[in-house]
Amino acid sequence: MNKPRMPDTTGLAPAEAGEASRAFQPVTIALMGPTASGKTDLALELAEALDLAVISVDSRQLYRGMDVGTAKPTAAQRRRVRHELLDLRNPDQPINLQEFSQLAQAAIAAEHRRRGVALLVGGSGLYLQALLAGLTPPAVPPQPALRAQLAALGQPFCHGLLAQADPTAAARIMPADAVRTQRALEVLYATGRPLSSQQGQRPPAWRILELGLNPPDLSQRIHRRTRRMYQDGLVEETAALLERFGPTCPLLDTMGYAEARQLLAGELEHAQAIALTERRTRQYAKRQRTWFRRRHQPLWLGTVPGNKALENCGGRPASLYEESRSEADSGPGGESFSGTGARPMGGDLLQEALMLAHNVLG
Repeated sequence: MNKPRMPDTTGLAPAEAGEASRAFQPVTIALMGPTASGKTDLALELAEALDLAVISVDSRQLYRGMDVGTAKPTAAQRRRVRHELLDLRNPDQPINLQEFSQLAQAAIAAEHRRRGVALLVGGSGLYLQALLAGLTPPAVPPQPALRAQLAALGQPFCHGLLAQADPTAAARIMPADAVRTQRALEVLYATGRPLSSQQGQRPPAWRILELGLNPPDLSQRIHRRTRRMYQDGLVEETAALLERFGPTCPLLDTMGYAEARQLLAGELEHAQAIALTERRTRQYAKRQRTWFRRRHQPLWLGTVPGNKALENCGGRPASLYEESRSEADSGPGGESFSGTGARPMGGDLLQEALMLAHNVLG
């Protein structure tokens, strides 16, 4: 497959060059799926095949030191392919949706200038929606004093408060997600209006190809990855983060780190911590699948034998969810696994993704 290129305007008159540039419409490929579905491995192969960088759309991989618990691409994987939007800040310096959108748009624009194509990879639904649907969050600066007061009240109280004031926003935010809960309350306090009523949409000018991963053995993948995380040092990583940033750091109350904290505090046995992390990961994966089904239209790779969409996917593809629902939703939980360095789903998915990309890129 030929690698995508920007239009060559060398030797054209200014008017002709301008017309050629206007005729070219960049493409953004978004590889999405629930946690542990194999996005990292497929993204590496797709990026290498198309000579692209991987632009991460993960709300926790933005932070330094949160490596094992977020299944962040390893040093070896990052040497293979350039990655963007990883390790931007320390965990005690939250990045809100508006900041993320600005950083991601800059990375996408750079890839569009370089190759005409950008590759987004992630499972953070709201962050993907912000980029693919042009979600425009309100420009409210951080308010440290208010955040300190909210932190003192405790996350359960704050999420309950948000549920009363802005039930739509509360339904989108996990009960343990203190960062997004505080941000929603911050916007409400600063503007007097719910965050959910202020998130307009401005669709991007580029074409979009949404590819989805939802392997039928997702439950087993989550089971294996959870154990791998604990073997690879999740508890030690959590202890180091606690020592450096303190117990009030909201990100240390998120999935994986919260259970490791309970283990360190003697509140859970090792086996209990692993089991609780696995259960919460399954629950999170289920919410992710629901989000992608309702708010996106991905072509679910590997779920439809003889994928007819390969023949007719110019522009934004139609969803294959209805065709593949019985298979994709079968089994307990229907979740997935990634980041082991293995290629658990074989090369067929890569070829399918490349064929879909080729149909869009021309």
